[in-house]
Amino acid sequence: MAGRAAYIAVDWGTTNRRAYAMASDGTVLESMRDDRGVLSLAKDAYPAEISALRARFGTEPVIAVGMVGSSRGWCEAPYVDAPATLKQLAESCREAARNVRIVPGIALRDGRRPDVMRGEEIQILGAIHAGSAPATALFCQPGTHNKWVETVDGAITNFTTVMTGELFALLRAHGILAGMLDGPVADGAPFRRGLRRGIASGNLAATLFEIRAGLLLDRLEPSEAAAYASGVLIGADAATRDDLRCRPVHLLGGGALSELYAAAVTELGGSPVIVPDGATTTGIHALWSLNA
Repeated sequence: MAGRAAYIAVDWGTTNRRAYAMASDGTVLESMRDDRGVLSLAKDAYPAEISALRARFGTEPVIAVGMVGSSRGWCEAPYVDAPATLKQLAESCREAARNVRIVPGIALRDGRRPDVMRGEEIQILGAIHAGSAPATALFCQPGTHNKWVETVDGAITNFTTVMTGELFALLRAHGILAGMLDGPVADGAPFRRGLRRGIASGNLAATLFEIRAGLLLDRLEPSEAAAYASGVLIGADAATRDDLRCRPVHLLGGGALSELYAAAVTELGGSPVIVPDGATTTGIHALWSLNA
C-alpha cells in the first residue's frame, strides 16, 4: 500500500461492506469490497473483523457508517433528528471499541410520518461538501430502498424512503409474476412504456396485474416484461413527487439504475443531474476531519 493511512473508513451495509485506507488529505490509498455485511455477522464477530481490517490496512483508527450502527449491527448509534448536519453527526458518533467510532443515522420523528436513514446521509453531505451539489437541493438515491432527500443550507431536512427496488425483487421471485420478469432491464422502448404507465397509474397494484394480463393476451412480449415492470415501479415512485419541475434532481450512486431514474425525472418535466462517484469517502473524510 502506497503511503501511510491516517485512518480506516468502512461503509458497512446490510449485505456488503466497503473499506478504505484513507490518507490524512482524504486520498483513498487502498480499498476492498466483500459480502461481510451486517446480516452475515453475529454481534460478537465485529472485534475480529476490525482486527482483520487493521491487519490489512494498518493499526489505525476506524470510522464506520451504515447499518453497522443499527439494531441489527454491532452496537446501536442512536439516530440524530432532522434537520441534521455533518457536524451534528460527527458530534454524535458512538465509540464501539477503542479507536472505533460508529456514525449515527438520521430520523424523522415529528410530523405525519416517520422515516430513517443510515449511510445515505454521508453520501448526500459528502456531495455537498465536495461541491458536487448545492447546499440546498433535492437528491434521489436509487437503490433497493430509493430515497428522495431534501437539504437546506447543508442540512438534511426531509426525506422519503421508497421500497421500489425491493418490490421489484419480490415480484421477480415470488407471487403471480414470478418467472415472468426474468428478462433484462434497460432503458428502451419497453421501459419507457412502463414508465409512462406507472406515472399515469392511480392504482399501482392493479397496474402490476396488467403485466400478467398483457402477457396472457399477447399485449406484452415476454422478453420485455421485466423492463416494462421496472418502468411501472419507477414511474409510480417518481410520480409521487410534485416538485420535480421546480429544481434540478441530483442523482447519486451512478450506474444503470440512476439512468433509469433520470429518465423518469425527465419524463415528468424535471432536470436530472448525475453526481460523480466518490461522495461517500468525501463525506466520511469531512466527518473524520471534524473529529480529528
